[in-house]
Amino acid sequence: MEGMFADFLKRLTKPEPAQLPDADARLALTALLIRVARADGHYDAQERARIEAIASSRYGLDPAGVARLCEDAETLESEAPDTVRFTRAIKNAVAYDDRLAIIEALWEVVLADGTRAKEEDAVLRLVSNLLGVTDRDSAMARQRVTP
Repeated sequence: MEGMFADFLKRLTKPEPAQLPDADARLALTALLIRVARADGHYDAQERARIEAIASSRYGLDPAGVARLCEDAETLESEAPDTVRFTRAIKNAVAYDDRLAIIEALWEVVLADGTRAKEEDAVLRLVSNLLGVTDRDSAMARQRVTP
C-alpha cells in the first residue's frame, strides 16, 4: 500500500505532471479536503461525515467506495508533502472546474461545525490561491454552500 502512495505522490509532484485520471484526481482532492479539515488541529467524526457526503454526491460512490476513498485519502494526506507543494501539484494536474468544485467542498467542510475558525479561513485562502482559484470564485463558492 505504501508504495502505491509514494508512487502516486511522485507522479503528482513531477515537474510536468500529466492531467490526472479521474480516480487519481478524486483521491488527491479528497486528501486535500482532509488536510484542510485537520488544519484546526482536530479532525472529528462530523468533518469526516461531511467529507464522505461530499465524495458520495460528487463522485456517485456507494458507501463502501466512499469509505475506501476516504481511508486512502487519509493515508495519502499523512504522507503528502507540505500543503504548499501538495496543493501546487494538484493545481498542475487537475482541471480548473474540479479545483473550483473542491474549493466549494472545502467551504462545506469548514462550515460543517457551524463556526469559521481563523486557522481554517487562512488555510482556505492559501489553498484557493495555490490552486489558482480567484478570491472572487472562492467567495462565490462559499456563498453557494453557506446555509
